[in-house]
Amino acid sequence: MAGTDFRLYNTLTRKLESFSPADGETVRIYACGPTVYRPAHLGNFRTFLFEDLLRRVIALRGWKIFQVMNLTDVDDKIIKSASERGISIGEVTAPITKIFHDDRRFLRIQDAELYPKATDHIPEMIAIVKRLVERKLAYLADDGSVYFAIDKFKDYGKLSRLDTREVRAGARVLQDDYSKENAQDFALWKSAKPEDEATGAAWGSPWGRGRPGWHLECSAMAMRYLGETLDIHCGGIDLIFPHHEDEIAQSEGATGKPFSRFWCHGEFLLTEGSKMAKRLGNVATVQDLRDQNIPAAAFRHFVFSTHYRKQLNMSGEALEASMEGVRRIADFAERLAEAKAATPELEKIAAEADAEVTAALFDDLNAPIALGALFTFVRKANAELDRNGVDKRALAKARAVFARINSVLDVVPEAAGPDPELAQWVDERLAARKTARAERDFAKADAIRAEIEARGVAIEDTPHGTKWKTAR
Repeated sequence: MAGTDFRLYNTLTRKLESFSPADGETVRIYACGPTVYRPAHLGNFRTFLFEDLLRRVIALRGWKIFQVMNLTDVDDKIIKSASERGISIGEVTAPITKIFHDDRRFLRIQDAELYPKATDHIPEMIAIVKRLVERKLAYLADDGSVYFAIDKFKDYGKLSRLDTREVRAGARVLQDDYSKENAQDFALWKSAKPEDEATGAAWGSPWGRGRPGWHLECSAMAMRYLGETLDIHCGGIDLIFPHHEDEIAQSEGATGKPFSRFWCHGEFLLTEGSKMAKRLGNVATVQDLRDQNIPAAAFRHFVFSTHYRKQLNMSGEALEASMEGVRRIADFAERLAEAKAATPELEKIAAEADAEVTAALFDDLNAPIALGALFTFVRKANAELDRNGVDKRALAKARAVFARINSVLDVVPEAAGPDPELAQWVDERLAARKTARAERDFAKADAIRAEIEARGVAIEDTPHGTKWKTAR
């Protein structure tokens, strides 16, 4: 697809801009990953799915990709959890990290090239702080911690468009969870407390025993693996300030170079109109999806039905609609696979769908438009398959286009085989139904059908016999 314009919204400039990798070949992306102290909620995974869409569309455009997603495995919340339980921070984070990867794979989020852990990159963090101290952009305070002096960095606030009147020079904030009402000097290196030492969250440094600040971790890992200037830095909209603003300050303060060419942010997932947050008690996890038999394809469809820069409201009705949508797509995928040939018109319909989906995805990842074009393709293609054409080339074209579209959206439910016990039971009940119909006992046959459907199995009577499949 060389030569095709690819546009992304850049939070830094507040504009849609044409994008291409700096070296013309490989897109270098840093995505802020989870803080692994408890399982990520579906609001987090909406952001991770937007980033999955981004990498798949980049691949569709023909570029290579190198994506780094960090795992924050040391911060206030992790240390508090470890301290309360009398264990090390590693014992807190290891099982949660496994859950994150299990959840990510369930949702078919592609692997990033690297998942570095903060605790493995302490030397790189200390090196950045040294450079900032040397440049007089950071200072050692009387509490033994090193702070970034935001009044010494003239571009502070350029990402969040922070009013300079909100900057409180000399006011300090040490904790990771702090008010976003104003900007204050933030901790780069925190002097060790007894609970830090007790939980294995303290390291030696030129300024004494301590640990890194949350913002510092990302700058160190991003520049370690992607260079001093990235192509794209992305995350949730809630990270713009203070996290990403502070990343810019410390990274550009240390190197004198732009930290990232593009900044891309995904909007919130709401639950019945409320922002999904742990404190609200309305958190849903990927495990909840599994428990409710909601396929990964349905959640992907639901997320992609709204543009990543618009708020998305999650409700039972919306998820049910997405489940029905992916069932339609799955039925079409099965029909397309089983077809022998088609009408010549199908080739034209496929080409139109290909062009519409590609144009939408290359225009700031417009997945809702792409999904709409996919469903139009399904409807028109089904009509052509009904006509029993003999053109094998048109069918091959349709299959190729469908595979290409689904390689990005990935909204076809997995064709997992049925549970063996369920399959045996269904076959037995269908045999009983067949006997009842042969004996013209239609009330009994209808009762058996209802019994089968109550188990989540859909049945269809065809000239070649009765077919069945699990409805979910």
